[in-house]
Amino acid sequence: MTVLDAPVGSTVPAVGGHGLVPVFVQLKLTLLRNGLRQSSGRRAAYVTSLVVTVLLAVGQVIGLVALRGHAQAETLVVLMTAVVALGWAVMPLFFPSGDETLDPSRLVMLPLRPRPLIGALLVASLIGIGPLFTLALALGSVIAVARGAAAVVTAVVAVPLTLLVCVALARSVATANIRLLTSRKGRDLAVLSGLVIGVGIQFVNFGAQRLGRAGGLSQLEPLADVVRWLPPASALGAVGSASEGAYGTAVAQLLLSVLALGALGWLWQRSLVKLMTSPDGSTIAAAAPASERSGGGRSGLFALLPEGRTGTVMERSLRYIARDPKTKATWVTALAVGLIVPVLNAVQGAGSVYLASFAAGMLGMQMYNQFGQDTSAFWMVAQTISSTRDAYLELRARALALLLITLPYTVLVNVVTAAVLGDWATMPAAMGLSFALLGGMLAVGAMASALFPYSIPQDGAFKNVAPGQGGLAWISILGGMVVAGLLCGPVIGLTIWLHTADLLDLLWLMLPVGTVYGGLIGWLGVRLAAPRTADRLPEILTAVSKG
Repeated sequence: MTVLDAPVGSTVPAVGGHGLVPVFVQLKLTLLRNGLRQSSGRRAAYVTSLVVTVLLAVGQVIGLVALRGHAQAETLVVLMTAVVALGWAVMPLFFPSGDETLDPSRLVMLPLRPRPLIGALLVASLIGIGPLFTLALALGSVIAVARGAAAVVTAVVAVPLTLLVCVALARSVATANIRLLTSRKGRDLAVLSGLVIGVGIQFVNFGAQRLGRAGGLSQLEPLADVVRWLPPASALGAVGSASEGAYGTAVAQLLLSVLALGALGWLWQRSLVKLMTSPDGSTIAAAAPASERSGGGRSGLFALLPEGRTGTVMERSLRYIARDPKTKATWVTALAVGLIVPVLNAVQGAGSVYLASFAAGMLGMQMYNQFGQDTSAFWMVAQTISSTRDAYLELRARALALLLITLPYTVLVNVVTAAVLGDWATMPAAMGLSFALLGGMLAVGAMASALFPYSIPQDGAFKNVAPGQGGLAWISILGGMVVAGLLCGPVIGLTIWLHTADLLDLLWLMLPVGTVYGGLIGWLGVRLAAPRTADRLPEILTAVSKG
């Protein structure tokens, strides 16, 4: 009988450190079995995942075995192991509900000591799809690089050591951040995980293209020389060292992985002790004095905002960016893509400093559908708009909140792009063009928010338009981008004329010209959108409430 099976009021006998292992293995298997019994859909998803993982693992082993004897086999397996270990480290942060059966916060009330509990949890964690895939990678890797009896003996130690380090890394990270992962911020991380992975794929694609043009895996040998000393890749690096007769190096690399496993166990134990003995945030908040819990006024950087409606609206907009998962996801996408596109093109030698204006365009789009971003809470904002003046102050404050982020970021992207290309002479003109485009996007975004508002549903992480409003969204975004480009026509034309007339020494004038022009058209757009917002307030409220 386990602690969880004991009837209420009964006395549960103490379980020793070794006795915990079979208990937790049985608990893990029982929870998995009971979870699969809940619905046929869950069973189908699990079986499909298992089959796909097994097929990938088998294909991976076959591919690695085929590499046996290849000059760069060790380079490949060391780097693959490092990537898999990185995945073990970050996946608990992005998918906190991936293994609910091993959530240590559920064991807080049980009479268990941390050290034997860690051993039991570590063994139970070896049951699953992820450990199976990692085990296949380790087995295929040692087969690919092991040559000689010493290497085989080293491989016998390296395979389980690699798996244990990966699992201990994941569990220690999850335990240290369990209260974050089970909070609203943790759910935000889950929404943002797809974006982070998508951005990472762009870098992987770029690296693969560069690798193909550069001549293959031999270009990665300097990186592999460093990674083979980082656990758990050092365990597989030890197999390669033993194959080459460098037995001292092999022992040192194995010891590094052993020390890493011990350090992770120690960090895991400290996190577990803190989790099981410290009060959580809700308890601390409840125990705090009333004066500390109810303080008024702005705090931190928000205290620097102006007083009155302007500061209030700016603070609300900035808090939406920081707290609302969908708003945050949109901003992360804009910030990441706005930097990746010009910089990666510059790195490949096919870019221009003027491509940095792409960042201004991506960030300026955040001004579109301002009222739809408020979702159902917009009715409270609508109660405060009773005149054109109120609408103007509302739109102006929202634009100013955007500029707090977009202006320094636009400068950053321009500077980084110019540094990569080494074209500092063109940077002032490119920055002026970016500021002009940003002003045009703010102007058109304010007008589009009044004329073409649409609702953003709260259900679904990637569902950003309510059914039946897709046309409004396309008109607002695509039409607005075309109009913003036309508004920037004078600045674009003047820049082209300076280049064609070979007046490159005067390009610096485009910085003040673009800045002033962008500020003027941004202000004019907000002024023109204000009366339309006040007149169409009922229609806007209806449109944004449909989701």
